[in-house]
Amino acid sequence: MASTSNVGASSAATVNEAPPSASAARVRVPPKNSAGNKTDPAWEYATSIDIKTRKVKCKLCDWEFTGNAFRIKHHLAGTNSNVRPCPNCPPEIRKKFLVITDGLQEKLLKKLHVDINIEGDADVEVGDGDAAGAKGKRKSQGELARKDMYKRGLTQAKQSTINGAYKKETREDACKDIALFFYNNAIPFNVARSDEYLKMFDNVTKHGIGFKPPSYHEIRVKYLDHYYGEISKVVAGYRADWEKYGCTIMTDGWTDRKRRTILNFLVHSPKGTVFLKSIDASDITKTADKVFKMIDDVVEEVGEENVVQVVTDNAANYKAAGELLMQKRSNLYWTPCAAHCIDLMLEDFEKKIPLHKETIPKGKKITTYIYGRTSLICMLHRFTKNVDLIRPSLTRFATSYLTLGCLNDHRDELISMFKSNEWKTSKLAKSKDGIIVQKIVLNKMFWKNVLTCLRGAFPLIKVLRMVDSEEKAAMGYLYEEMDLAKENIKSSFNGVARSYTPLWNIIDQRWDKQLHRPLHAAGLYLNPKIRYAPGFVDDDEVTDGMYDCLLRLVDDPEKRAKVDYQLEDFKARKSNFGNEFATFALGNKTLTQWWESYGNKHKELQWFALRVLSLTCSSSGCERNWSAFERVHTKKRNRLKQITMNKVVFVMVNSKLGKTKIKRKSANYEIEEINSEDEGEEWIENVEDEEDEGDDTSLDVGQDASIGDVLGDDLELPPIDEEDDDDVVEENEDEDGDLDDYQDVGLEDILNV
Repeated sequence: MASTSNVGASSAATVNEAPPSASAARVRVPPKNSAGNKTDPAWEYATSIDIKTRKVKCKLCDWEFTGNAFRIKHHLAGTNSNVRPCPNCPPEIRKKFLVITDGLQEKLLKKLHVDINIEGDADVEVGDGDAAGAKGKRKSQGELARKDMYKRGLTQAKQSTINGAYKKETREDACKDIALFFYNNAIPFNVARSDEYLKMFDNVTKHGIGFKPPSYHEIRVKYLDHYYGEISKVVAGYRADWEKYGCTIMTDGWTDRKRRTILNFLVHSPKGTVFLKSIDASDITKTADKVFKMIDDVVEEVGEENVVQVVTDNAANYKAAGELLMQKRSNLYWTPCAAHCIDLMLEDFEKKIPLHKETIPKGKKITTYIYGRTSLICMLHRFTKNVDLIRPSLTRFATSYLTLGCLNDHRDELISMFKSNEWKTSKLAKSKDGIIVQKIVLNKMFWKNVLTCLRGAFPLIKVLRMVDSEEKAAMGYLYEEMDLAKENIKSSFNGVARSYTPLWNIIDQRWDKQLHRPLHAAGLYLNPKIRYAPGFVDDDEVTDGMYDCLLRLVDDPEKRAKVDYQLEDFKARKSNFGNEFATFALGNKTLTQWWESYGNKHKELQWFALRVLSLTCSSSGCERNWSAFERVHTKKRNRLKQITMNKVVFVMVNSKLGKTKIKRKSANYEIEEINSEDEGEEWIENVEDEEDEGDDTSLDVGQDASIGDVLGDDLELPPIDEEDDDDVVEENEDEDGDLDDYQDVGLEDILNV
């Protein structure tokens, strides 16, 4: 660091320099505090190098920069205001110039009617003076601290200060108008959380006063065409992925409130899912031929060479159309939606197993009775700490069992509620329905039956969660997961045949007739995480399915032979398949990533494996967007032409699909989050007012909640009370008449999670 004496000597030498000539002064008059004004105290610590370029040099740190006395002061004060701080400036000099710069900045901001509260730096104690006086001033709405004074700059400080001090009332009026816009147009409140909502106001603010919002025509035509074109380009970019990996066309037909049939088509690949189109099929007869024609046209649009499978639900007309499609298109498969098939298994549980058929309606009786009366909802929330009993899921019958699970989770709270004085003293306790619900809740056998139902259903719901997930392609796991689900059901009933056999029979019937497909077998065969696991044994059924896929997906006999030959290396873990990196990556890479990384020496097999393992098993992508489709298709006053309506849905759905996926949450769901038109409806219907026991008015719980992504990760089977182990329901008696002896386990043990 330069000594003070040296600095003073240098300063004196600078002051004694000859002044510029009169002619030079006439040519250029230096501004105040410039390099030509040597009386400013800043020049004691800096020297002018070139007066024309205004180049100066700090005497303390030898840093050269362009500026005048103003920048020199900020350099020495260390304010970081458009100039870097001097690293060699002594504290006493820094304090001196900090007082000066604070005073100058305060004067400028006072012209803008801003009160300043200057906070000293941690290592500098500001002395007496203007800044010290300012430090004690009362903070106001437009007040800026020192770190804000210099960091933000004068213009930004001016804008934020004016907005804060003078536009508070203006903002309040604007917010009221925005809120009223939400109320009068029935816009869901959660729209205010969207990125587009915030960005919209940012851009309006940048425009400033006089902004004219887009007209009806601009929204309906100009900007819709703009976004349709932009998103079409994005969708076109997915085609390279379709060519590399192959893709799945997902289609789903549904009927809106006006009984119109809508068909939605999406395309899935490892890069993501894109919405292709929506077809109003109301005027088309629901025959297999018509459905086949529509699906075939979409295959043609996507490119037959890119399509590996078409996934639909398992309705008879779709199944027949799928068979026709496979006859015409020899290199693709039609497969039924795995989520739909599993839901049908759960439906069969409910309809064909007497215990389930009896228990689920009782559970619905509890929820519909409680949620039909405001006083009971309030009472319930006091006992459950504001947790609701309805657990919506992607499918109707999964919702039934998840809600039974939620009832079981809060069994003690419900029992306490119906034993409480608050319940006993209410008039509802004396009503006919109240007495029935109370008997159900206080019946020990009911809760044991609930637990029995959950043992059979929850392993299947785990598989449903897996096929519905977008985090990984499920094709390589479905076959194995279904086998594991059956084993978990068996073990949860301690291997008692009479208890698990009816469930197994239902699963096998649906699996063999609908869900067991060659693609699922090939997915298991080519999955290194399963094949290389200890104890793996080849299964003839799986091998046959894999070779069926090889024959169908690979036309060229020579290429087919190469794939078959290269399979031997894969099975024996030769070449890259068995190296250290490939072994380690089994735990942290997806199947497509693994094959891309370690199958490069077996190009033909790699191509085949990627086309199989990158596929999805369900059309749940369509189902997750029902709410978006329905808001456009079924608006009561919707007069959009078909072309315009399709553009709106195309933009809406692809914009949402393109966003980063949010992790599934296992939170508890409040009743307001459940759409009355969706899967939780029948568990809250028959709503009655507590003052009028005969009124079956429906409860409106909102129009825009989506339930497609709420299948949580918290499937937990509650432990069994040891005292209840001696009286198991008759439905699960073994053939010798002995009662089942259930093991005391939780669902995490059953599901191995």
